[in-house]
Amino acid sequence: MYKLLSSLVLATLCSTRLMAGDPVYPVKAIPDSIMKNAHLVKRFEEVNQTIVSPREVIVVSRFVLTVLDQTGAEETTMKAAYNKLTEIRSMSGALYDAEGKLIRRMKQSDIKDRSMVGDGNLMTDTRYKEHRFYHNIYPYTIEYELEERHRSAFYLESWLPQPQDDYTVEQSKFTLTAPADFKVRFLETGCKVQQTTNEKGKVTYTWEVKNLPAYKAEPYSKGFTQLSTNVQLGPTAFKLDDYEGDASTWEGLGKFVYALNAGRDELPDNMRQKVQELTAGLTTNEQKIRVLYKWLQQNYRYISIQLGIGGMQTFDAKTVAAKGYGDCKALSNYMMAMLKEAGVKSYCALVSAGPKARYVNEQFPKNYFNHMILCVPGKDTTWLECTSPTTSMGYLSSFTSNRAVLLITEEGGKLVHTPTLTMQQNRQHRTINAVMQDNGDLKLSATTTRTGEEQDDLHDVLHAYSKDKQLERIRRTLELASYDVSKYECLEKSSLIPEIDEQLEISSNAYGSVTGKRIFVRPNILNHEIGKLEQDSSRVSDVVLKYAFSHVDSVSITVPAGYKAESVPAPVALQTKFGNYSAITAMKGNTITYIRRLEGNAGTFPASEYNEFAKFCTAIYRADRNRMVLVKE
Repeated sequence: MYKLLSSLVLATLCSTRLMAGDPVYPVKAIPDSIMKNAHLVKRFEEVNQTIVSPREVIVVSRFVLTVLDQTGAEETTMKAAYNKLTEIRSMSGALYDAEGKLIRRMKQSDIKDRSMVGDGNLMTDTRYKEHRFYHNIYPYTIEYELEERHRSAFYLESWLPQPQDDYTVEQSKFTLTAPADFKVRFLETGCKVQQTTNEKGKVTYTWEVKNLPAYKAEPYSKGFTQLSTNVQLGPTAFKLDDYEGDASTWEGLGKFVYALNAGRDELPDNMRQKVQELTAGLTTNEQKIRVLYKWLQQNYRYISIQLGIGGMQTFDAKTVAAKGYGDCKALSNYMMAMLKEAGVKSYCALVSAGPKARYVNEQFPKNYFNHMILCVPGKDTTWLECTSPTTSMGYLSSFTSNRAVLLITEEGGKLVHTPTLTMQQNRQHRTINAVMQDNGDLKLSATTTRTGEEQDDLHDVLHAYSKDKQLERIRRTLELASYDVSKYECLEKSSLIPEIDEQLEISSNAYGSVTGKRIFVRPNILNHEIGKLEQDSSRVSDVVLKYAFSHVDSVSITVPAGYKAESVPAPVALQTKFGNYSAITAMKGNTITYIRRLEGNAGTFPASEYNEFAKFCTAIYRADRNRMVLVKE
């Protein structure tokens, strides 16, 4: 799904009113408290959003931003998108030195007008205007003013005064004005609204913040919009092109999307015949889904097509059949059409996709979504990712699993959740057999089985890169000083919970450190994924562990004859609410045996328990790097 680009986000929101004469923004006037850990300082921002009617919204934003260094400069490109639903009325700017003196004003000839077409995009009716003050004498200050007109109240701009962690705010103000009879919905985080009614029957809502210091990024935290100061706006009654809707409920939002795409799931006659041919003799829904999904994957390809009504209306099934391609909406709709012809009911579903997906507040309906998948309800509900030619039937992957999605039904939208895999479904189990020479050189053969979300990254690599590129990736991930990969092969097994079996052979020079008659060796050869975490008494966010998993490493190392164990790491056993860990090392004859187990739990834990979690991770980090000492008899 296409989401209209917000110039306020892409342009790094921050603003001020253009005064008569040259405004003065000396850097020395910035409070020390908001200079610390900052690359950018928002000196002043004023964003005024006026809802004229359900089909017209005017947004005027003005901002002043002080750039402290090159890192900050990379975030100051002004981009404003436009298409048939968004008009850029004006765009101006100025550049000032460290003392606040005007260097130059932006010329209209300096503005680049570019197409949004890029990798993965076949067509789009959206373009954008772009400008940047290229200046390398730091610090300096830039000022922009932008006025936009949106032809629908469906796309209300939200307010995020501090869009990233190295971005501090001296002052920011957001004003929303709407007719008195227009229902405004908003969700506040870190701020409170002041509401006034003027004499002309309009309601004005105002939010303001001052002196926001740099935001401290925290590992395993909630999403940025859950923690930072912001106001999310949700539309109620709106008009989009010739369609009307009310997005104040999930049901209403779903009704609008359904109406937008109703009747577009009719197949051409030749494809209706093909579906009947493909499903002839099949008696179960599972059989029909499987054969039609395979047909979709083999015969149609994904291309992003951002045309139509806000990029939300799909190409119809007949167009996809003729052209052989479509975006996520078109391919999901096409798969739904084939299933309908086969007598199987299904529903398209909107989802916020990606490993860093936008947070969906289930109590505040709005269009959070950027992708579409398909749901086949039943005793065992089947979910289909229709844009991937390689994903197993019924498997969603970490791209769309374990989150709220909006089913688009005849009765309206229904908020449901995609499946969450269990610890035993997300496995990485490895067996290593190794032989070490008396000079410390090591040769090993490793067999690793990955299932569920543990195989997602490798699956993507296998289908996106050549064998040479795959080997480059392997070399970057191995924590070995000097080595050569002599064999690397993977076998994929397609099933509801997909599996990849990996075969790896490595020769590692001086893996064991030789000192006189002793060899120092680390029995955990390949699994060092858990990082060390520092204690943090000022933790703000809850600890968010997104998915459960199981890791098991069984290692056998044959050492040169004549060596015995002088020192063996003590067994480690950790049992916590976050997960369990154990590591046992033993030596019998000339063979070292090492067994490592890690079970990670999913869940959200209070910020007050972060130090306990950090202690757990750090203990694993240290245990994974324990060494044993061999001595020659």
